[in-house]
Amino acid sequence: MDATIENIAVSQRANLEVFSGTLQQLAKTDRDIIVVTSDSRGSGKLVPFGQKFPEQIIEVGIAEQNLVGVAAGLASAGKKVFAVSPACFLTARALEQIKNDVAYSDNPVKLIGISAGVSYGALGSTHHSLHDFAVLRTINNLIVVAPADNFETEQAILLAAETDMPVYIRFGKKQMPLLSEDEKTFEFGKGRIVREGGDITIIGTGETVAPALLAAEKLEREHDLSATVVSMHTIKPLDYELLQNIAATGRPIVTVEEHSIYGGLGEACASFLIQNNFCNRFKIIGIPDEYTVTGSQTEIFNHYGISEGGIAAAALGLVK
Repeated sequence: MDATIENIAVSQRANLEVFSGTLQQLAKTDRDIIVVTSDSRGSGKLVPFGQKFPEQIIEVGIAEQNLVGVAAGLASAGKKVFAVSPACFLTARALEQIKNDVAYSDNPVKLIGISAGVSYGALGSTHHSLHDFAVLRTINNLIVVAPADNFETEQAILLAAETDMPVYIRFGKKQMPLLSEDEKTFEFGKGRIVREGGDITIIGTGETVAPALLAAEKLEREHDLSATVVSMHTIKPLDYELLQNIAATGRPIVTVEEHSIYGGLGEACASFLIQNNFCNRFKIIGIPDEYTVTGSQTEIFNHYGISEGGIAAAALGLVK
């Protein structure tokens, strides 16, 4: 039986908890840190923030368009604003406000999409955010990030608080294992190599990097194949330098994402490769063009091959 993330000794916390803890640390010494929520302080793990800093949190209710508009106004006045809402609603219902009030108006709001991807599980396709990378990649002046573990989460929030650009950061709900004790550098637009190998490269983002690591271990254990694993935490701007170096080896490439196979990490990588005359064997793993099966996040991952076994099988097919 394949291992699952739940079977790994997880000493880490959910990325959302790290997000909340990091914001609290920042707010202690910076009164310009403001959180705006849309009835989501509970699901966003922000109850402790509200208790400690009641004058630095604003609740707008279930009104995502207002959420972004209010956040943009506060940012225009010099506040460091984190607008927190479920990713499925934030990046669909409030898309016009993200495009015009935030990005076009150059207001450096930090848009935090919580319970992203298929984290809502059995609530189904109405609550899944499998479109956010695709739509937000097309908007100028917006950084798009999906941290994979607690380290990347902390660093992303610290960087976001200081950057003068709008940023979208998406988080899931589950506890995440620490990816690497060795690679401790983080920068927007620069992928993070969490495992080195010589036969194939697996590029993941967000919560898909952990099963990609398990798949790499399975490939080595059962097939004597060595895989490089990359956490491409920044979808935009994509790390083209790293991608070019990977492609130059001629090895097969697999991308894995908790997103539609259209418009996300995989197609961003494929577009760069083909326009730069690389011919690596290539496979995109993600959610196909359908409404997802009903189940937990783990069950949905397993169904669509976003799992140790599924990723390993896709990689093995490319190598053979």
